[in-house]
Amino acid sequence: MRKQLFTAIRALLVFTLVLGVGYPLVITAIGQLALPAQANGSLVKVDGTVVGSALIGQSFTDADGTALPEWFQSRPSAAGDGYDGGASSGSNYGPENEDLVQAIGERQAAITDRDGVTVAQIPADAVTASGSGLDPDISPEYARLQVARVAAARGLDASAVARLVESMIAKRDLGYLGEPRVNVLRLNIALMELDN
Repeated sequence: MRKQLFTAIRALLVFTLVLGVGYPLVITAIGQLALPAQANGSLVKVDGTVVGSALIGQSFTDADGTALPEWFQSRPSAAGDGYDGGASSGSNYGPENEDLVQAIGERQAAITDRDGVTVAQIPADAVTASGSGLDPDISPEYARLQVARVAAARGLDASAVARLVESMIAKRDLGYLGEPRVNVLRLNIALMELDN
């Protein structure tokens, strides 16, 4: 029995070193060499300062949660107080849940007031949170819907802002995976550059 115990302890130590220390170090090194930006969180910088991650959405609102008209707005978040990476989650509400139906109605009313559109023109991603609550992207339709408001708030030509949106549309991965999308943080950074 003593021999089996020592064998088990040695196996535990060897596998802990190999799989618990060695393997993570090798994979981290490969990630840093092959894809350093992605391995470090896909951080987005403006003038050398990190302003966010291309993988996690952000709110473009004031302290009260009111959407700032000069920025493109992200889709709603159900993660904590909004885009909280430590509380990633969806609402888990079914399509007939009264709280979800009420929240969607409130979001639709806010968008119709803010962007001067009808409820029928509002895409689903504008009023529903993603499964993680952290989605950094919106549909091209939602981005296009916001062009007139953003251009007016910034005193820019709407056609220039529309061209900017079109240039920021990411196509389907490998031509068939996912949907076309617009990264809101990157779009708003490009908007700042257009504004200058």
